[in-house]
Amino acid sequence: MCEKRPVNIAEIGIGKFTQVYDFLNSQDGINVIKIDINPADEDVIKDDITNPTESLYENLDIIYSIRPPSEIHPYLIRLKDLNNAKIIIKPLFNEDVNTGPIKMKLKNYKKASFYIL
Repeated sequence: MCEKRPVNIAEIGIGKFTQVYDFLNSQDGINVIKIDINPADEDVIKDDITNPTESLYENLDIIYSIRPPSEIHPYLIRLKDLNNAKIIIKPLFNEDVNTGPIKMKLKNYKKASFYIL
């Protein structure tokens, strides 16, 4: 019998809002890491995505960020390109993503809107 590999996920810019991380981390078959330039606690990995520690982003399946400032959107896309992970950006209400020529798909779930690539 072949064991299924866990899904590896990173939340970028977690800050002090951990509800999504907490939910994902409680699920079987999911490994989640928290990354922020200014870690709020010792469980958060310090990294500046404008000059990332590339090894942190190897083997990720999904990278997501909730309400990131628009100036870091292009850097999130660069992280995605390090390993071809899926990327999800949940922008501030009524904000578009700042990804230049890269077009992301807008997805709506209940009352939330996400951009996915």
